[in-house]
Amino acid sequence: MPRTTVSRVRLSEFWQRMEARFGAVYAHSLAADYRVTALGGTVNEAIERGEEPRSVWRAICQEFDVPQKLR
Repeated sequence: MPRTTVSRVRLSEFWQRMEARFGAVYAHSLAADYRVTALGGTVNEAIERGEEPRSVWRAICQEFDVPQKLR
């Protein structure tokens, strides 16, 4: 049970970072539609496969050259 809580917290933080960087609407559109090379699919697909939100965020940072202060 604690692992689920930790995963939810990490996923919540992931979405906060996505929305802070890309805006709420575009973040969710990007997650659904844009294929991230390092993930081998979309953000949503990676999360559904069980990828750690931290790893997904790192792939986004690399793909979109997110400034260090937002990482």
